[in-house]
Amino acid sequence: MRDFQLPGRSAVYAANGMAATSHPLAAKVAIETLEAGGNAVDAALAGAVLLGICEPQMTGIGGDCFVLVKPAGSEQIIALNGSGRAPAGLSADAMRAAGHQKVPLRGIESVTMPGAVDAFCRLSADYGRLGLDRVLAPAIRYAEEGVPVAPRVAFDWAEDAPALQGDARRFYLGNEGPPKPGTIFRAPGQAEVLRRIAKEGRAGFYEGEVAEDMISSLRAQGGSHDLTELAATKSTLADPISGAYKGLELFEHPPNGQGATAILMLNILSHFDLAAMDPFGTARAHIEAEAAKLAYDARNRFIADSTAGLDHMLSPQTASKLAALIDPKRAMASSSRLSEAVHKDTVYITVVDRDRMAVSLIYSIFWGFGSGLASAKFGINFQNRGAGFTLEPGHPNEAGGGKRPMHTIIPGMVKRAGRVVMPFGVMGGAYQPCGHTRLITNLEDFGMDLQVAVDAPRCFSGTEGMLIERGYGPQVQAELAEMGHEVSIAPEPIGGAQAIVITDDGGLIGGSDPRKDGCALGY
Repeated sequence: MRDFQLPGRSAVYAANGMAATSHPLAAKVAIETLEAGGNAVDAALAGAVLLGICEPQMTGIGGDCFVLVKPAGSEQIIALNGSGRAPAGLSADAMRAAGHQKVPLRGIESVTMPGAVDAFCRLSADYGRLGLDRVLAPAIRYAEEGVPVAPRVAFDWAEDAPALQGDARRFYLGNEGPPKPGTIFRAPGQAEVLRRIAKEGRAGFYEGEVAEDMISSLRAQGGSHDLTELAATKSTLADPISGAYKGLELFEHPPNGQGATAILMLNILSHFDLAAMDPFGTARAHIEAEAAKLAYDARNRFIADSTAGLDHMLSPQTASKLAALIDPKRAMASSSRLSEAVHKDTVYITVVDRDRMAVSLIYSIFWGFGSGLASAKFGINFQNRGAGFTLEPGHPNEAGGGKRPMHTIIPGMVKRAGRVVMPFGVMGGAYQPCGHTRLITNLEDFGMDLQVAVDAPRCFSGTEGMLIERGYGPQVQAELAEMGHEVSIAPEPIGGAQAIVITDDGGLIGGSDPRKDGCALGY
Protein backbone atom coordinates (compact mmCIF):
# COMPACT_ATOMS: atom_id res chain seq x y z
CA MET A 1 0.00 0.00 0.00
CA ARG A 2 1.28 3.48 -0.85
CA ASP A 3 2.09 6.12 1.75
CA PHE A 4 -0.93 8.44 1.73
CA GLN A 5 1.19 11.32 3.05
CA LEU A 6 3.28 11.34 -0.13
CA PRO A 7 2.28 12.43 -3.64
CA GLY A 8 0.62 9.70 -5.66
CA ARG A 9 -2.75 8.22 -6.42
CA SER A 10 -4.62 5.07 -5.62
CA ALA A 11 -5.29 2.23 -7.99
CA VAL A 12 -8.87 2.26 -9.30
CA TYR A 13 -11.27 -0.48 -8.19
CA ALA A 14 -14.45 -1.48 -10.06
CA ALA A 15 -16.78 -4.43 -10.56
CA ASN A 16 -18.46 -4.04 -13.95
CA GLY A 17 -15.79 -2.79 -16.34
CA MET A 18 -12.47 -0.99 -16.52
CA ALA A 19 -10.39 0.98 -19.03
CA ALA A 20 -6.88 2.33 -18.65
CA THR A 21 -5.12 4.50 -21.19
CA SER A 22 -2.91 7.55 -21.70
CA HIS A 23 -5.60 10.23 -22.17
CA PRO A 24 -8.65 10.84 -19.94
CA LEU A 25 -11.06 11.48 -22.81
CA ALA A 26 -10.21 8.09 -24.33
CA ALA A 27 -10.71 6.36 -20.97
CA LYS A 28 -14.04 8.15 -20.54
CA VAL A 29 -15.23 7.19 -24.03
CA ALA A 30 -14.25 3.56 -23.45
CA ILE A 31 -16.32 3.42 -20.25
CA GLU A 32 -19.26 5.17 -21.92
CA THR A 33 -19.10 2.54 -24.68
CA LEU A 34 -19.28 -0.24 -22.09
CA GLU A 35 -22.20 1.46 -20.34
CA ALA A 36 -24.00 1.74 -23.70
CA GLY A 37 -23.89 -2.05 -24.11
CA GLY A 38 -20.63 -2.44 -25.96
CA ASN A 39 -18.05 -5.03 -25.04
CA ALA A 40 -14.32 -4.66 -24.40
CA VAL A 41 -13.47 -4.70 -28.12
CA ASP A 42 -15.98 -1.93 -28.86
CA ALA A 43 -14.65 0.13 -25.96
CA ALA A 44 -10.99 -0.38 -26.83
CA LEU A 45 -11.61 0.61 -30.46
CA ALA A 46 -13.59 3.69 -29.47
CA GLY A 47 -10.83 4.82 -27.13
CA ALA A 48 -7.94 3.92 -29.43
CA VAL A 49 -9.27 5.79 -32.46
CA LEU A 50 -9.94 8.84 -30.28
CA LEU A 51 -6.33 8.69 -29.05
CA GLY A 52 -5.28 9.50 -32.62
CA ILE A 53 -7.07 12.84 -32.22
CA CYS A 54 -6.01 13.46 -28.61
CA GLU A 55 -2.37 12.44 -29.19
CA PRO A 56 -1.71 12.87 -32.95
CA GLN A 57 2.05 13.01 -32.46
CA MET A 58 1.86 9.48 -31.05
CA THR A 59 -0.62 7.66 -33.25
CA GLY A 60 -3.27 7.85 -35.93
CA ILE A 61 -5.07 6.04 -38.72
CA GLY A 62 -1.92 6.18 -40.84
CA GLY A 63 -0.25 3.79 -38.38
CA ASP A 64 -0.17 0.18 -37.20
CA CYS A 65 -1.46 -1.77 -34.22
CA PHE A 66 -1.00 -5.07 -32.41
CA VAL A 67 -3.78 -6.57 -30.30
CA LEU A 68 -4.27 -9.39 -27.81
CA VAL A 69 -7.89 -10.41 -27.10
CA LYS A 70 -9.28 -12.77 -24.47
CA PRO A 71 -12.90 -13.52 -25.44
CA ALA A 72 -15.60 -13.72 -22.79
CA GLY A 73 -16.06 -17.17 -21.28
CA SER A 74 -12.63 -18.36 -22.39
CA GLU A 75 -9.03 -18.12 -21.26
CA GLN A 76 -7.72 -18.39 -24.81
CA ILE A 77 -5.68 -15.40 -26.02
CA ILE A 78 -5.88 -14.37 -29.67
CA ALA A 79 -3.22 -12.22 -31.35
CA LEU A 80 -4.03 -9.86 -34.22
CA ASN A 81 -1.22 -8.30 -36.25
CA GLY A 82 -2.31 -4.96 -37.69
CA SER A 83 1.06 -3.96 -39.14
CA GLY A 84 1.45 -2.92 -42.76
CA ARG A 85 4.04 -3.87 -45.34
CA ALA A 86 6.63 -1.93 -47.28
CA PRO A 87 5.76 -0.98 -50.86
CA ALA A 88 7.07 -3.38 -53.49
CA GLY A 89 9.46 -0.73 -54.75
CA LEU A 90 11.38 -0.37 -51.47
CA SER A 91 14.99 -1.42 -52.14
CA ALA A 92 17.79 -1.86 -49.62
CA ASP A 93 20.26 -1.85 -52.52
CA ALA A 94 18.99 1.53 -53.70
CA MET A 95 19.28 3.04 -50.22
CA ARG A 96 22.81 1.68 -49.79
CA ALA A 97 23.75 2.99 -53.24
CA ALA A 98 22.49 6.42 -52.15
CA GLY A 99 24.94 6.32 -49.25
CA HIS A 100 22.54 5.38 -46.46
CA GLN A 101 23.79 3.12 -43.67
CA LYS A 102 20.31 2.97 -42.14
CA VAL A 103 16.82 3.47 -43.50
CA PRO A 104 16.24 7.24 -43.29
CA LEU A 105 14.28 7.96 -40.15
CA ARG A 106 11.98 10.55 -41.71
CA GLY A 107 10.70 10.94 -45.23
CA ILE A 108 9.34 8.70 -47.93
CA GLU A 109 11.71 5.70 -47.58
CA SER A 110 10.36 4.94 -44.11
CA VAL A 111 6.63 4.97 -44.98
CA THR A 112 4.95 1.54 -44.83
CA MET A 113 1.30 0.82 -45.55
CA PRO A 114 -1.09 1.67 -42.68
CA GLY A 115 -2.40 -1.56 -41.13
CA ALA A 116 -4.36 -0.41 -38.08
CA VAL A 117 -7.64 0.44 -39.82
CA ASP A 118 -7.98 -3.02 -41.34
CA ALA A 119 -7.30 -4.57 -37.92
CA PHE A 120 -9.89 -2.31 -36.28
CA CYS A 121 -12.51 -3.26 -38.87
CA ARG A 122 -11.73 -6.95 -38.42
CA LEU A 123 -11.89 -6.74 -34.63
CA SER A 124 -15.23 -4.97 -34.79
CA ALA A 125 -16.69 -7.53 -37.21
CA ASP A 126 -15.35 -10.63 -35.44
CA TYR A 127 -15.56 -9.69 -31.77
CA GLY A 128 -17.44 -6.39 -31.38
CA ARG A 129 -21.08 -5.90 -30.50
CA LEU A 130 -22.08 -2.36 -31.50
CA GLY A 131 -20.78 -1.87 -35.05
CA LEU A 132 -18.32 0.68 -36.41
CA ASP A 133 -20.86 3.49 -36.75
CA ARG A 134 -21.45 3.56 -32.99
CA VAL A 135 -17.84 2.80 -32.05
CA LEU A 136 -16.35 5.59 -34.18
CA ALA A 137 -18.96 8.23 -33.30
CA PRO A 138 -17.06 9.73 -30.34
CA ALA A 139 -13.81 10.11 -32.29
CA ILE A 140 -15.70 11.70 -35.19
CA ARG A 141 -17.34 14.20 -32.85
CA TYR A 142 -14.11 15.12 -31.06
CA ALA A 143 -12.19 15.39 -34.35
CA GLU A 144 -14.83 17.82 -35.63
CA GLU A 145 -15.37 19.84 -32.45
CA GLY A 146 -11.80 19.64 -31.20
CA VAL A 147 -10.02 18.48 -28.05
CA PRO A 148 -7.97 20.55 -25.58
CA VAL A 149 -4.29 19.64 -25.91
CA ALA A 150 -3.16 17.93 -22.69
CA PRO A 151 0.09 18.93 -20.91
CA ARG A 152 2.20 15.87 -21.79
CA VAL A 153 0.86 15.96 -25.36
CA ALA A 154 1.91 19.62 -25.68
CA PHE A 155 5.38 18.74 -24.35
CA ASP A 156 5.82 15.97 -26.94
CA TRP A 157 4.21 18.00 -29.74
CA ALA A 158 6.74 20.81 -29.36
CA GLU A 159 9.66 18.37 -29.34
CA ASP A 160 8.42 16.49 -32.41
CA ALA A 161 7.24 19.50 -34.46
CA PRO A 162 10.54 19.96 -36.39
CA ALA A 163 9.91 16.59 -38.08
CA LEU A 164 6.79 17.87 -39.83
CA GLN A 165 7.14 18.54 -43.55
CA GLY A 166 4.93 20.00 -46.27
CA ASP A 167 1.20 19.34 -45.83
CA ALA A 168 1.81 17.88 -42.38
CA ARG A 169 2.85 21.32 -41.10
CA ARG A 170 -0.46 22.76 -42.33
CA PHE A 171 -2.51 20.15 -40.47
CA TYR A 172 -0.49 19.89 -37.25
CA LEU A 173 1.13 23.30 -36.77
CA GLY A 174 -0.84 25.93 -38.69
CA ASN A 175 0.52 29.45 -38.40
CA GLU A 176 1.05 29.49 -34.66
CA GLY A 177 3.49 26.63 -34.13
CA PRO A 178 3.12 23.83 -31.57
CA PRO A 179 -0.02 24.18 -29.44
CA LYS A 180 0.12 25.09 -25.79
CA PRO A 181 -1.73 23.09 -23.12
CA GLY A 182 -5.44 23.79 -23.44
CA THR A 183 -5.30 24.82 -27.11
CA ILE A 184 -8.16 23.24 -29.07
CA PHE A 185 -6.96 20.88 -31.80
CA ARG A 186 -9.36 19.94 -34.59
CA ALA A 187 -9.00 17.41 -37.38
CA PRO A 188 -12.03 17.79 -39.67
CA GLY A 189 -10.32 15.88 -42.48
CA GLN A 190 -9.86 12.85 -40.26
CA ALA A 191 -13.46 13.19 -39.05
CA GLU A 192 -14.55 12.79 -42.68
CA VAL A 193 -12.32 9.73 -43.13
CA LEU A 194 -13.75 8.15 -39.99
CA ARG A 195 -17.29 8.82 -41.21
CA ARG A 196 -16.48 6.92 -44.38
CA ILE A 197 -15.00 4.01 -42.43
CA ALA A 198 -18.09 3.98 -40.17
CA LYS A 199 -20.33 3.74 -43.26
CA GLU A 200 -18.26 1.63 -45.67
CA GLY A 201 -15.89 -0.33 -43.41
CA ARG A 202 -12.31 -0.82 -44.59
CA ALA A 203 -13.27 0.16 -48.15
CA GLY A 204 -13.81 3.71 -46.90
CA PHE A 205 -10.09 3.88 -46.14
CA TYR A 206 -8.28 1.45 -48.43
CA GLU A 207 -10.28 2.28 -51.58
CA GLY A 208 -11.82 5.36 -53.19
CA GLU A 209 -11.04 9.00 -52.49
CA VAL A 210 -9.24 8.47 -49.18
CA ALA A 211 -6.92 5.86 -50.69
CA GLU A 212 -6.28 8.10 -53.69
CA ASP A 213 -5.39 10.99 -51.39
CA MET A 214 -2.87 8.85 -49.51
CA ILE A 215 -1.23 7.29 -52.55
CA SER A 216 -1.07 10.49 -54.62
CA SER A 217 0.48 12.29 -51.64
CA LEU A 218 3.10 9.56 -51.19
CA ARG A 219 3.94 9.41 -54.88
CA ALA A 220 4.32 13.21 -54.95
CA GLN A 221 7.11 12.71 -52.39
CA GLY A 222 8.83 10.12 -54.61
CA GLY A 223 7.24 7.02 -53.12
CA SER A 224 6.58 3.84 -55.07
CA HIS A 225 3.37 3.12 -53.10
CA ASP A 226 0.34 2.20 -55.22
CA LEU A 227 -3.40 1.71 -54.83
CA THR A 228 -3.28 -2.05 -55.38
CA GLU A 229 -0.81 -2.55 -52.53
CA LEU A 230 -2.84 -0.34 -50.23
CA ALA A 231 -6.07 -2.20 -51.01
CA ALA A 232 -4.31 -5.52 -50.32
CA THR A 233 -3.32 -4.51 -46.78
CA LYS A 234 -4.69 -7.14 -44.39
CA SER A 235 -4.31 -7.86 -40.69
CA THR A 236 -3.42 -11.43 -39.73
CA LEU A 237 -4.38 -13.67 -36.82
CA ALA A 238 -1.70 -15.56 -34.91
CA ASP A 239 -1.10 -17.55 -31.76
CA PRO A 240 0.62 -15.55 -29.02
CA ILE A 241 3.99 -16.63 -27.66
CA SER A 242 4.56 -17.13 -23.94
CA GLY A 243 7.09 -17.80 -21.23
CA ALA A 244 6.88 -18.69 -17.53
CA TYR A 245 8.21 -16.51 -14.72
CA LYS A 246 7.77 -17.94 -11.24
CA GLY A 247 4.01 -18.40 -10.84
CA LEU A 248 3.10 -16.34 -13.90
CA GLU A 249 2.95 -16.88 -17.65
CA LEU A 250 3.65 -13.86 -19.84
CA PHE A 251 1.89 -13.77 -23.22
CA GLU A 252 3.26 -11.58 -26.00
CA HIS A 253 2.47 -10.96 -29.64
CA PRO A 254 4.72 -13.02 -31.94
CA PRO A 255 7.15 -11.42 -34.41
CA ASN A 256 7.34 -9.11 -36.29
CA GLY A 257 6.79 -7.53 -32.85
CA GLN A 258 9.55 -7.58 -30.22
CA GLY A 259 7.54 -9.34 -27.50
CA ALA A 260 9.94 -12.31 -27.43
CA THR A 261 12.52 -9.88 -26.01
CA ALA A 262 10.48 -9.44 -22.83
CA ILE A 263 10.12 -13.21 -22.41
CA LEU A 264 13.88 -13.65 -22.86
CA MET A 265 14.60 -10.89 -20.34
CA LEU A 266 12.40 -12.55 -17.72
CA ASN A 267 14.01 -15.90 -18.45
CA ILE A 268 17.44 -14.34 -17.85
CA LEU A 269 16.29 -12.58 -14.67
CA SER A 270 14.86 -15.83 -13.30
CA HIS A 271 18.49 -16.85 -12.62
CA PHE A 272 18.88 -14.02 -10.08
CA ASP A 273 17.25 -13.48 -6.69
CA LEU A 274 15.63 -10.12 -7.39
CA ALA A 275 13.42 -10.33 -4.32
CA ALA A 276 16.53 -10.11 -2.14
CA MET A 277 17.51 -6.80 -3.72
CA ASP A 278 16.37 -3.25 -2.97
CA PRO A 279 13.70 -2.60 -5.65
CA PHE A 280 15.15 0.88 -6.22
CA GLY A 281 18.76 0.03 -5.45
CA THR A 282 21.92 -0.42 -7.46
CA ALA A 283 21.97 -4.21 -7.72
CA ARG A 284 18.54 -4.55 -9.30
CA ALA A 285 19.14 -1.71 -11.77
CA HIS A 286 22.45 -3.28 -12.78
CA ILE A 287 21.14 -6.83 -13.29
CA GLU A 288 18.15 -5.56 -15.25
CA ALA A 289 20.40 -3.45 -17.48
CA GLU A 290 22.68 -6.39 -18.23
CA ALA A 291 19.75 -8.66 -19.01
CA ALA A 292 18.38 -5.98 -21.34
CA LYS A 293 21.65 -5.69 -23.25
CA LEU A 294 21.71 -9.42 -23.91
CA ALA A 295 18.02 -9.75 -24.75
CA TYR A 296 17.99 -6.74 -27.06
CA ASP A 297 21.07 -7.98 -28.87
CA ALA A 298 19.19 -11.23 -29.54
CA ARG A 299 16.17 -9.23 -30.66
CA ASN A 300 18.17 -7.37 -33.28
CA ARG A 301 19.78 -10.55 -34.53
CA PHE A 302 16.62 -12.57 -34.97
CA ILE A 303 13.30 -10.69 -34.96
CA ALA A 304 11.88 -9.89 -38.38
CA ASP A 305 8.78 -10.51 -40.48
CA SER A 306 9.87 -14.17 -40.55
CA THR A 307 11.78 -15.17 -37.41
CA ALA A 308 13.64 -18.45 -37.78
CA GLY A 309 15.44 -17.93 -34.45
CA LEU A 310 12.31 -17.54 -32.31
CA ASP A 311 12.59 -20.95 -30.61
CA HIS A 312 16.23 -20.17 -29.79
CA MET A 313 15.24 -16.84 -28.21
CA LEU A 314 12.53 -18.45 -26.08
CA SER A 315 14.60 -21.46 -25.00
CA PRO A 316 15.43 -21.69 -21.25
CA GLN A 317 18.87 -22.98 -22.26
CA THR A 318 19.55 -19.76 -24.18
CA ALA A 319 18.56 -17.68 -21.15
CA SER A 320 20.75 -19.79 -18.87
CA LYS A 321 23.80 -19.28 -21.10
CA LEU A 322 23.17 -15.54 -21.35
CA ALA A 323 22.61 -15.17 -17.60
CA ALA A 324 26.03 -16.76 -17.02
CA LEU A 325 27.61 -13.89 -18.95
CA ILE A 326 26.41 -11.30 -16.43
CA ASP A 327 28.93 -10.04 -13.88
CA PRO A 328 26.98 -8.91 -10.78
CA LYS A 329 29.64 -6.29 -10.09
CA ARG A 330 30.57 -4.95 -13.52
CA ALA A 331 28.72 -3.61 -16.58
CA MET A 332 29.40 -5.19 -19.94
CA ALA A 333 29.82 -3.08 -23.05
CA SER A 334 26.59 -2.25 -24.85
CA SER A 335 26.02 -3.97 -28.18
CA SER A 336 26.12 -1.71 -31.20
CA ARG A 337 22.97 -3.50 -32.32
CA LEU A 338 21.02 -1.64 -29.65
CA SER A 339 20.96 1.31 -32.04
CA GLU A 340 18.31 -0.38 -34.19
CA ALA A 341 14.72 0.91 -34.13
CA VAL A 342 14.67 3.09 -31.02
CA HIS A 343 11.65 5.34 -30.50
CA LYS A 344 9.30 6.55 -27.81
CA ASP A 345 5.96 7.43 -29.38
CA THR A 346 2.98 5.07 -28.94
CA VAL A 347 -0.46 4.88 -27.35
CA TYR A 348 -1.88 1.93 -25.45
CA ILE A 349 -5.33 1.04 -24.12
CA THR A 350 -6.59 -1.92 -22.13
CA VAL A 351 -10.23 -2.70 -21.39
CA VAL A 352 -11.99 -5.45 -19.42
CA ASP A 353 -15.79 -5.67 -19.56
CA ARG A 354 -18.54 -7.13 -17.38
CA ASP A 355 -18.16 -10.56 -19.01
CA ARG A 356 -14.39 -10.39 -18.49
CA MET A 357 -13.52 -10.11 -22.15
CA ALA A 358 -10.08 -8.47 -22.05
CA VAL A 359 -8.33 -6.40 -24.72
CA SER A 360 -4.70 -5.28 -24.82
CA LEU A 361 -4.19 -2.90 -27.77
CA ILE A 362 -1.16 -0.85 -28.79
CA TYR A 363 -1.28 1.61 -31.70
CA SER A 364 1.47 3.80 -33.13
CA ILE A 365 2.97 5.81 -36.00
CA PHE A 366 6.49 5.02 -34.65
CA TRP A 367 8.45 8.25 -34.08
CA GLY A 368 6.80 11.56 -33.16
CA PHE A 369 4.54 12.43 -36.12
CA GLY A 370 5.91 9.34 -37.89
CA SER A 371 7.58 10.11 -41.20
CA GLY A 372 6.73 13.80 -40.84
CA LEU A 373 4.51 13.52 -43.93
CA ALA A 374 0.72 13.74 -44.27
CA SER A 375 -1.83 13.31 -47.06
CA ALA A 376 -2.75 16.52 -48.84
CA LYS A 377 -6.55 16.44 -48.54
CA PHE A 378 -7.44 14.61 -45.33
CA GLY A 379 -4.27 15.16 -43.26
CA ILE A 380 -3.57 11.47 -42.57
CA ASN A 381 -0.14 11.37 -40.92
CA PHE A 382 2.03 8.59 -42.37
CA GLN A 383 4.02 6.31 -40.08
CA ASN A 384 7.77 5.74 -40.47
CA ARG A 385 7.74 2.05 -39.52
CA GLY A 386 10.14 1.30 -42.38
CA ALA A 387 12.86 2.75 -40.16
CA GLY A 388 12.51 -0.48 -38.19
CA PHE A 389 14.23 -2.30 -41.07
CA THR A 390 18.00 -2.72 -41.25
CA LEU A 391 20.22 -2.20 -44.30
CA GLU A 392 22.57 -5.00 -43.24
CA PRO A 393 22.79 -7.29 -46.31
CA GLY A 394 21.27 -10.72 -45.74
CA HIS A 395 19.80 -9.86 -42.33
CA PRO A 396 16.31 -11.35 -41.74
CA ASN A 397 15.06 -7.80 -41.12
CA GLU A 398 16.75 -6.30 -44.20
CA ALA A 399 14.51 -3.72 -45.88
CA GLY A 400 12.58 -5.07 -48.83
CA GLY A 401 9.36 -4.68 -50.75
CA GLY A 402 6.32 -6.46 -49.35
CA LYS A 403 7.97 -7.14 -45.98
CA ARG A 404 6.85 -6.04 -42.52
CA PRO A 405 9.61 -4.43 -40.43
CA MET A 406 10.53 -5.41 -36.90
CA HIS A 407 8.10 -3.57 -34.64
CA THR A 408 8.74 -2.19 -31.17
CA ILE A 409 5.09 -1.99 -30.05
CA ILE A 410 3.97 -4.95 -27.92
CA PRO A 411 0.71 -5.61 -26.04
CA GLY A 412 0.94 -7.99 -23.10
CA MET A 413 -1.24 -10.30 -21.03
CA VAL A 414 -0.41 -12.33 -17.94
CA LYS A 415 -1.94 -15.62 -16.80
CA ARG A 416 -1.76 -17.28 -13.41
CA ALA A 417 -2.85 -20.90 -13.01
CA GLY A 418 -4.24 -20.84 -16.54
CA ARG A 419 -6.42 -17.75 -15.99
CA VAL A 420 -5.83 -14.30 -17.51
CA VAL A 421 -5.13 -11.97 -14.60
CA MET A 422 -3.66 -8.86 -16.24
CA PRO A 423 -3.85 -7.26 -19.67
CA PHE A 424 -1.18 -4.55 -19.77
CA GLY A 425 1.19 -2.51 -21.88
CA VAL A 426 4.16 -0.22 -21.35
CA MET A 427 4.65 2.44 -24.01
CA GLY A 428 8.10 3.71 -24.81
CA GLY A 429 9.47 2.24 -28.02
CA ALA A 430 12.62 0.22 -27.47
CA TYR A 431 12.02 0.39 -23.70
CA GLN A 432 8.86 -1.72 -23.94
CA PRO A 433 10.32 -5.22 -23.27
CA CYS A 434 12.24 -3.77 -20.34
CA GLY A 435 9.05 -2.03 -19.21
CA HIS A 436 7.06 -5.27 -19.36
CA THR A 437 9.79 -6.98 -17.35
CA ARG A 438 9.99 -4.26 -14.73
CA LEU A 439 6.24 -4.07 -14.18
CA ILE A 440 5.99 -7.85 -13.75
CA THR A 441 8.96 -8.03 -11.38
CA ASN A 442 7.65 -5.03 -9.40
CA LEU A 443 4.45 -6.99 -8.84
CA GLU A 444 5.77 -10.52 -8.48
CA ASP A 445 9.19 -10.10 -6.81
CA PHE A 446 8.51 -7.01 -4.72
CA GLY A 447 4.78 -7.36 -4.03
CA MET A 448 3.93 -3.82 -5.03
CA ASP A 449 0.41 -2.48 -5.34
CA LEU A 450 -0.45 -2.06 -9.05
CA GLN A 451 -0.38 1.74 -9.06
CA VAL A 452 2.82 1.80 -7.01
CA ALA A 453 4.38 -0.64 -9.48
CA VAL A 454 3.44 1.69 -12.34
CA ASP A 455 4.65 4.84 -10.55
CA ALA A 456 8.00 3.39 -9.47
CA PRO A 457 11.19 4.96 -10.92
CA ARG A 458 12.69 3.44 -14.07
CA CYS A 459 16.02 3.09 -15.79
CA PHE A 460 16.99 1.82 -19.21
CA SER A 461 20.28 0.93 -20.88
CA GLY A 462 20.05 1.70 -24.58
CA THR A 463 21.77 3.71 -27.25
CA GLU A 464 22.39 6.66 -24.93
CA GLY A 465 23.94 4.66 -22.12
CA MET A 466 22.02 4.12 -18.89
CA LEU A 467 19.19 6.62 -18.56
CA ILE A 468 17.68 6.84 -15.10
CA GLU A 469 14.74 8.82 -13.82
CA ARG A 470 15.11 11.33 -11.01
CA GLY A 471 13.39 8.89 -8.65
CA TYR A 472 16.79 7.24 -8.20
CA GLY A 473 19.01 8.86 -5.57
CA PRO A 474 22.54 10.22 -6.12
CA GLN A 475 24.15 7.24 -4.33
CA VAL A 476 22.60 4.74 -6.74
CA GLN A 477 23.69 6.87 -9.69
CA ALA A 478 27.26 7.01 -8.38
CA GLU A 479 27.41 3.27 -7.66
CA LEU A 480 26.12 2.41 -11.13
CA ALA A 481 28.74 4.69 -12.68
CA GLU A 482 31.46 2.96 -10.64
CA MET A 483 30.28 -0.37 -12.07
CA GLY A 484 30.91 0.92 -15.58
CA HIS A 485 27.47 2.17 -16.62
CA GLU A 486 27.34 5.43 -18.58
CA VAL A 487 24.75 7.02 -16.30
CA SER A 488 22.74 10.13 -17.07
CA ILE A 489 19.37 11.52 -16.00
CA ALA A 490 16.69 10.75 -18.57
CA PRO A 491 15.70 13.94 -20.41
CA GLU A 492 12.05 12.90 -20.23
CA PRO A 493 10.00 10.25 -18.40
CA ILE A 494 10.73 6.66 -19.43
CA GLY A 495 7.73 4.86 -20.87
CA GLY A 496 4.10 4.88 -19.83
CA ALA A 497 2.28 1.87 -18.36
CA GLN A 498 -1.41 0.96 -18.27
CA ALA A 499 -2.75 -2.23 -16.68
CA ILE A 500 -5.85 -3.92 -15.30
CA VAL A 501 -5.66 -6.72 -12.73
CA ILE A 502 -8.51 -9.22 -12.64
CA THR A 503 -8.61 -10.48 -9.06
CA ASP A 504 -9.31 -14.02 -7.91
CA ASP A 505 -12.89 -13.06 -7.01
CA GLY A 506 -13.45 -11.34 -10.36
CA GLY A 507 -12.88 -7.76 -9.27
CA LEU A 508 -10.98 -5.21 -11.37
CA ILE A 509 -8.03 -3.03 -10.36
CA GLY A 510 -6.73 -0.42 -12.80
CA GLY A 511 -3.42 1.43 -12.85
CA SER A 512 -2.36 4.29 -15.13
CA ASP A 513 1.01 5.96 -15.53
CA PRO A 514 1.46 9.50 -14.12
CA ARG A 515 4.12 10.02 -16.82
CA LYS A 516 1.18 10.45 -19.22
CA ASP A 517 -2.02 12.52 -19.07
CA GLY A 518 -4.37 9.55 -18.76
CA CYS A 519 -6.10 7.52 -16.10
CA ALA A 520 -7.85 4.28 -15.27
CA LEU A 521 -11.63 4.47 -14.99
CA GLY A 522 -14.16 1.87 -13.94
CA TYR A 523 -17.88 1.53 -13.36
